[in-house]
Amino acid sequence: MRASVPLVVAMLCGLAWAEYTDELEPFLGLEEEPGVDSSLYSAPASCQGRCREAFDRHQPCHCDARCRGFGNCCEDFDSLCDHHEGFSRSSNAITGEELRHISERIYRADTNKAGKEDVVLNSQNCISPSETGDRVDRCPEPLFSYVNEKLFSKPTYAAFIRLLNNYQPATGHPEHVGAQQVAEQQAFLSEVMKTAVMRELSSFLLQQNRYGSEQEFVEDLQNMWFGLYSRGGEERDSSGFEHVFSGEVKKGKVTGFHNWIRFYLQEKEGLVDYYSYVYDGPWDSYPDVLAMQFSWDGFYKEVGSAFIGSSPEFEFALYSLCFIARPGRVCQLSLGGHPLAIQTYTWDKTTYGHGRKYIATAYIVSSTR
Repeated sequence: MRASVPLVVAMLCGLAWAEYTDELEPFLGLEEEPGVDSSLYSAPASCQGRCREAFDRHQPCHCDARCRGFGNCCEDFDSLCDHHEGFSRSSNAITGEELRHISERIYRADTNKAGKEDVVLNSQNCISPSETGDRVDRCPEPLFSYVNEKLFSKPTYAAFIRLLNNYQPATGHPEHVGAQQVAEQQAFLSEVMKTAVMRELSSFLLQQNRYGSEQEFVEDLQNMWFGLYSRGGEERDSSGFEHVFSGEVKKGKVTGFHNWIRFYLQEKEGLVDYYSYVYDGPWDSYPDVLAMQFSWDGFYKEVGSAFIGSSPEFEFALYSLCFIARPGRVCQLSLGGHPLAIQTYTWDKTTYGHGRKYIATAYIVSSTR
C-alpha cells in the first residue's frame, strides 16, 4: 500500500502506537473549527431534576424515555437518568460491547473496499502534532501514487461521487438543492442500502428498537445527513454530508473533509496539496486510517483524519452508527481486532422531527488502547 514509506503497525515516527495516540488524541479532539462556540456542538442543558420529563420541543436537549431513540438526550442523561425508575438500560441503550460487535460485523461485510493493489499511498514524511501548525509542505509528491479507478464504477462509489459536486465549499452561501440533487441523495441511499454493510447496520438498529422499519431508518438518514442548516450566518449553507465527506471552508480554514475518495479526486485535479501525516493506523489492509495535513484550493487543514480504501457505505455506516448510538460523544468501536474511536457532534441550533438533531460532524479521533 505504501510506495515510499513501509507500513508500520506498532511504531510511528519513533513512538509506540499507544504512546503516539496518547499524545495525539487530545489534539485531534480539537480538529473541528477551533475557536468556534462549542455550545453549537454539544447539548447546552442538563438532565438534573428532569429525568422522565415530558418531551418539550423548546428544550435544547431531552431526558425522556425516548430521547435515546431520537438521539436528542442531554449529554449527562446516562449518568443521571440511566438507573432512574422507569428507564431500562437493557431495552434502550446500546452497550459498548454491542458497538464493538456490530462494528466488527460491518468491517467484515465491506466487500466493496479497495484491495491492497487498488490503492498505493506515498505517505512520505510523518510529523509530530506540535508541528502541524507550521503549515510547511514536507511532502513534494502527491499522497496517492495509484488508485484503481475501476472501483469508482461500483454502484455505491458512483452514486457517492455524483453527490460531491452538489456543494460549494464556502460557508455563508446558501446551498440550492433541487429535484436532481434530491434524486441523487435518494439514489445514494438506495444503493448503500443494498449492501451487506448497511444491511448489517439496519438489522442491528431495528433489533435495538431504534427504528420501527427500514423505511423509517432510511428517511432518518436522509434528514440527519442531507438536511440543510446554517453554519455561517442565516443561510442554509451546510449539511452533515457536505461537511464530513465533501468538505467546507470557514474563516479561511478547511473544516470537515474526511473522505479519501474526495481527497484523491481533488488531488488529481490539482486542488489538494498533501503536506504530511501525523499517524497511520495499525491495519495491514484496507480500510486503513490516516491523519494528515493538506491545503485545499489554498486553504489549510491542520489535521484531518480519514479512512483509506474503504467503500462509501462503510464510512457512512460507521459514522451513522456512532451518531445514533453516541451523539455528541466519543464512540468506541473495533475493526479487525483493533480499537477505533469516532467523535460525533450534533447540530443544536436547529432540529427536525420530534426534536431530532442534524449531524454537525463525525470524524476519527484515533485508535485507543
